[in-house]
Amino acid sequence: MRKNIVAGNWKMNNELSQTETLISDLKKQTKTSNAEVMIAPTFTNLWHAFEATRDHDIEVIAQNMHYADSGAYTGEVSAEMLKSVGVKTVILGHSERRAYFNETDELLAKKVDAALKNDMRIIFCFGEELSDRKSNRHEKVVESQIKNALFHLSNSAFKQIVLAYEPVWAIGTGETASPEQAQDMHAFIRKTLANTYGNDLANSVSILYGGSVKPNNAQEIFSKPDVDGGLIGGASLNAEDFYAIVNAF
Repeated sequence: MRKNIVAGNWKMNNELSQTETLISDLKKQTKTSNAEVMIAPTFTNLWHAFEATRDHDIEVIAQNMHYADSGAYTGEVSAEMLKSVGVKTVILGHSERRAYFNETDELLAKKVDAALKNDMRIIFCFGEELSDRKSNRHEKVVESQIKNALFHLSNSAFKQIVLAYEPVWAIGTGETASPEQAQDMHAFIRKTLANTYGNDLANSVSILYGGSVKPNNAQEIFSKPDVDGGLIGGASLNAEDFYAIVNAF
């Protein structure tokens, strides 16, 4: 039985006092769904966020990590460092990391291996640009991103992996793939997994949609059979909006 998950990616937003206020507001909300709830604050606030949610079912996760255990990588953070402050899940491959920091499939494969070696769960992101969608290459692009970074893994490794499809053209733009477009791609992703790893594994992996999910469209998107939740950007910075999405299941 795969899990429903709603994860809030706060990106480079909220200094410490704002983080504390938002977490306090989140803890006042009521969860009526069976979805797992995650938030990804900035690195500087991970420990404070973890401490503030010890008595709550919100899981604090990281937005990124390096593939090395330690070394001369100024400004980077390792899996062991994340685990030392209570973080057990990390987002890898977000489109902004790919676009602004030139993260390649090969680099992401190394990060995936490092996270798994440290027994961390991964939310692995991928998705196409608008030009890919318009040229009808979106399935090829997504298939390539998944296979290049993940298909060297064993079946058992996928117990630690959540997939997150994010059409790049629908992130921060206010545009959203239609629920039907989201379902079509999620079904294609599951079929891609099944072709290599079998139906049982494919049907056990949670696939999230990430692309301008809002309270007014979450229920329709989440109602699709292959959509298991969302990776939420802007709407996760407002406690009421975020929990309206959580409760859309």
